[in-house]
Amino acid sequence: MDALTGLLEGPRARGAFMIRACFDPPWAVRVEDRAPLTVMLLVRGEAWLLPDAGERLPLRPGDIAIARGPDAYTCADAPDTAPQALILPGGECHYPDGRPLNGVMDLGVRTWGDRVDGTTVMLIGTYQMPGETGGRLLDALPPLLSLTADVWECPLTPILMDEIVRDAPGQEVVLDRLLDLLVIAALRAWFDRPEAEPPAWYLALSDPVVGPVLRLLQGDPAHPWTVAALAAKAGVSRAALARRFTERVGEPPMTYLTGWRLALAADRLRDTDDTIAAIARQVGYGSAFALSTAFKRAYDVSPQEWRTRAA
Repeated sequence: MDALTGLLEGPRARGAFMIRACFDPPWAVRVEDRAPLTVMLLVRGEAWLLPDAGERLPLRPGDIAIARGPDAYTCADAPDTAPQALILPGGECHYPDGRPLNGVMDLGVRTWGDRVDGTTVMLIGTYQMPGETGGRLLDALPPLLSLTADVWECPLTPILMDEIVRDAPGQEVVLDRLLDLLVIAALRAWFDRPEAEPPAWYLALSDPVVGPVLRLLQGDPAHPWTVAALAAKAGVSRAALARRFTERVGEPPMTYLTGWRLALAADRLRDTDDTIAAIARQVGYGSAFALSTAFKRAYDVSPQEWRTRAA
């Protein structure tokens, strides 16, 4: 498994909040849902994303934006439009003064706003739980990123437009997987853009010494790696590898390996029914106790508590 594959395996939507938002100017929605990750794909019209701190982001048809929570932001037709609705955790929608909207803006199956054929149409997908995206993915992203239609054409737009308003058995699962694919495709394209700020380990993959070592750690985390063994594989001394790896990645090889092992364990606790002992062996720990000790130190909860919360 290469490092980018490991990162992009993170998204696993479960009952994601997905809507087609349709508006006529002037319109503005204040988002305070604290969601870990939200994807916004503009189909028609124009929009602005206005974070409380940071650069304002204009959107044109075909543009996609990804907001990393939990920071609040406003989405509007223009920067000076006052919010008319407030989105809270769990998809609750209120007026700015706190009164519930009580379905006033519901327009049908997963459709919300002023009118179905509004001037502006945006597809929105929100991961509602941090465990659905993976901490490594969130840590690698800026608070707000975008891809414009002139640098990346979304192949999923027609499919999403059809599926998001369909009311059929299993539709929630279909939309969850489409959202995952959309995020993965967008992030893969974004990491290759010159304006992207990918994590240090991603840039280090091109290093002739550090890159192969990263691939070894990513591909076989259960192996009992040592700095000496990795240095021998790379054809350099222990000291040279330790220094170069730390310079390129930002942390020593064994520290990086520990973080990768625990990230894998967190995903497997969420996605499988394997016992903690089995997961410990899969990611390179000798016992459930050893994994539990390291996991709690990094995540502040035990593996069992993590699994329970994810469920």
